[in-house]
Amino acid sequence: MSVPSLDQLHWHNRFAQLPDTFYTRLAPKPLRNPRLVHASGYVAQWLGLDPAAFQTPAFLESLAGNRPIRGADPLAAVYSGHQFGVWAGQLGDGRAVLLGEVDGPGGRFELQLKGSGLTPYSRMGDGRAVLRSSIREHLASIAMHGLGIPTTHSLALIAADDPVRRETLETAAVVTRVAPSFIRFGSFQHWAARGDLDSLRLLFEHVLEHHYPDCRAATTEASVERLLGEVVTRTARLMAQWQAAGFMHGVMNTDNMSILGLTLDYGPYGFMDGFDANHICNHTDTAGRYAWSVQPAVAHWNLYRLAEALRPLVADEQPLRRPLETFEGVFVQAFQDLLVAKLGLGRWQAGDQELLDGWWQLLHTQRADFTLAFRRLAWADQSPRSGEPGTDGHEAAGGNADHWLDLFYDTQSAGEWLQRYRERLAHDGRPATERRAAMLAANPLYVLRNHVAETAIRASQSGDDQEVRRLADVLLRPCEARPDAAGYAALPPEWARTLAVSCSS
Repeated sequence: MSVPSLDQLHWHNRFAQLPDTFYTRLAPKPLRNPRLVHASGYVAQWLGLDPAAFQTPAFLESLAGNRPIRGADPLAAVYSGHQFGVWAGQLGDGRAVLLGEVDGPGGRFELQLKGSGLTPYSRMGDGRAVLRSSIREHLASIAMHGLGIPTTHSLALIAADDPVRRETLETAAVVTRVAPSFIRFGSFQHWAARGDLDSLRLLFEHVLEHHYPDCRAATTEASVERLLGEVVTRTARLMAQWQAAGFMHGVMNTDNMSILGLTLDYGPYGFMDGFDANHICNHTDTAGRYAWSVQPAVAHWNLYRLAEALRPLVADEQPLRRPLETFEGVFVQAFQDLLVAKLGLGRWQAGDQELLDGWWQLLHTQRADFTLAFRRLAWADQSPRSGEPGTDGHEAAGGNADHWLDLFYDTQSAGEWLQRYRERLAHDGRPATERRAAMLAANPLYVLRNHVAETAIRASQSGDDQEVRRLADVLLRPCEARPDAAGYAALPPEWARTLAVSCSS
């Protein structure tokens, strides 16, 4: 049974049971004239919170940081990490406060206010987040959940009048982030770098007990190997899901890597429009360290840094090397499975790698739209004369090969690949209607394109939050075509080419 207020949730904070060297207790800083932009009903249900609470002043004031929540135990955590491949030393929750944990019908979740003001770990920052980046994080959490990609979530997005200086003067906002844990690779690196074996072991035991109990073994070495192996597996599968969705994180620093294999810390992320294997979504990343094509390799590098942090817990390196060596195999298999589903193949067969290589080359050389190329392929086996129109609203025009070919400027090359693809489908002998239904379920029509997010941001900055709410609703079911959402599935307009996202938020 859901409860009507945040105060009535079952609050506690296991992270706060660690020594106070792991965090600083402090309250979030208040915001002026807060307004609720959007709240997520599905997250509220997980927590056991009645969505009717969204309309109450107490909900708004509590998640704006203006009113203490009964039972919460707010703190900011310390961690360290590598940023753009360079050791950055101590970092930490520079603009986030962990309120505590809630036990609800969906499990046990931590709630964190991002943008809640200065902490001892803010360094040169102001501890605030701006509305622009907060909308992007809130919507990204919903979009990734809709795509079935492991992620942190967002209960609520709140805007305020407080001015915040970035490249220009903007206004503040706060996102209520929700996850089983916000512990990062950098949390372990922090204690390893300081040579504090006792704190490192405490953190390992905390994660093992509360998040990986099945990894506990008879010896510490075996427990470390099992836990690292699970983190490697989750991270490799996460990378496969990112790549298959055309998602780019933008800042894959070790302090932005979740120990639970979640997509963590949405900053200058992006979903691919025209496909470029080397696309860089973060214009701060001038060297292209975090381009789409290198994300799996960067994740593997980050896992090595985690293993280095765990090294003081084991007598030799073998319990760490064995799990790391499984990364490539896990990633390749997971990525292959996803692509088999996206291409509508019954199963992987000899020769499919050649077909797949041709697919990536075709998309890359012609900069075809990533999302629509996969989506329209569901109908591309049908000629214009024999093709039947779709039955799902604005996708009616996608009912034959011509609408897939429209995505390519060199239709001859595209047609040659399409012929090979049709021959491969015939080899499967799968009924076309069954294959098409499976492909439409595996390939989203709607992703959070930069220009779509920008339109919602501009409206909200002007005081109109309806676009954020409409978009959030569509992104929850990204594979279900909706006639009223055609604009979200359209190719990017010309003005979108000038959009740029960076680490500034």
